Amino acid sequence: MIFETHILEKPLVEYIETIFYYKDFKPDHSIERLVPTGHVFIIFELDGFEYHTFDRDTLKPNGTYQNVWISGMHKDFLSISAHQDSEMLVIQFKTNGAYPFFNKPINQFNNKVIEAQDFFGNEILELRQQILNGKNASEKFKSVEKWLKIKFDIDKTANTELLDILSQLKTKPITESSDIISSYPYSQKHLINQFKTYFGLTPKVFHRIFRFNQMLNRIQNKENLIWSQIAYEFGYSDQSHFIKEFKEFSGFNPQDFIKSDFHKEDETNFFPLDRKG
Repeated sequence: MIFETHILEKPLVEYIETIFYYKDFKPDHSIERLVPTGHVFIIFELDGFEYHTFDRDTLKPNGTYQNVWISGMHKDFLSISAHQDSEMLVIQFKTNGAYPFFNKPINQFNNKVIEAQDFFGNEILELRQQILNGKNASEKFKSVEKWLKIKFDIDKTANTELLDILSQLKTKPITESSDIISSYPYSQKHLINQFKTYFGLTPKVFHRIFRFNQMLNRIQNKENLIWSQIAYEFGYSDQSHFIKEFKEFSGFNPQDFIKSDFHKEDETNFFPLDRKG
């Protein structure tokens, strides 16, 4: 399997988490679950396969995607298909990063996966063709970077006050959530509206998502976990609250999650559901 990432420079590195490309991926499963991470993605399919999203309960396909699609901010888990010999290029925006390229309120994409052509028009299909024509990963990345620089509008970046609140939500415990929000110099309603426009979700939802992902990193490859201690460490009011949020974000209760060895996966936010390949 080929897997390469692109090293970004300013200004793109301040808004894009990563751009990665892979080819000849051979998963041992056909459906995988993603937990919310606080990112927007543009996904280029380069292999000619149809990809699906699946109903959260029945795992029956409820969406079909080809060419290029946008995955917006999600407040709960998403189940997607994984193909043998697949080839993709993915742009992963930072939490604060999508708005300067999209120039539309990011909450318009919340809990959605949409065809990118419906938003960007034919230019995104032209970019996909340029990526396909690239002889190697480096050429593919150059095409994407050129397009991103054209789309980038520095006047659409979030102000310092918003970025400071977002930074605190990422780094401080959830017990300080109210203090963080109240530190904003304007009204809470204004903060929520600005967060929805620039980042997609509300401050409190982001704080919960960041906490959950920190917790997943904390338990990765750990043995003999004591859930009551984990719940206390990450500021859950009690164990039932912890279990409820765990199921909301992952679709599993904590014990089943561990029994399935999901905490031993290389990635802390992707989990195979069937292991069939």
